[in-house]
Amino acid sequence: MTDLRELYQELILDHSRSPRNFRPMPDASHKAIGNNPLCGDRVTLFLRVEGDRIADVSFQGSGCAISKASASMMTDALKGKSPAEAEVLFARFHEMVTMDPRASFEPGSLGKLVVFRGVAEFPARVKCASLAWHTLQAALVSKEGKVTLE
Repeated sequence: MTDLRELYQELILDHSRSPRNFRPMPDASHKAIGNNPLCGDRVTLFLRVEGDRIADVSFQGSGCAISKASASMMTDALKGKSPAEAEVLFARFHEMVTMDPRASFEPGSLGKLVVFRGVAEFPARVKCASLAWHTLQAALVSKEGKVTLE
């Protein structure tokens, strides 16, 4: 288990240091801003939805390694998905990071996002991991959304 945790930590650090899809998107069809004032994490999420698919997704912002890595990995996971599939992915991710860390969990379609499973052991970090995801929900509901986690 220690080797697996180290691998997970490396993946999170890699996405934090070199976030994927970290850029503005001038032609975004949806945009939302997320803020966690308690720890200073901020994210702006851009989506370009074409038909029933997320054709492109990117983000900008600042925050801790967990927050940045979560946004980076989320954007990778969302490309090509429908908004409905994105909502299901959000629900599974949120369930994973908020459930009892001793409970068994089947990652199913989460893929590499399972690296955030350990966040459930640190309740103060759940908002860091989920800020980008709540921002995604705001972007999907309203083309100009805002979310604040407190």
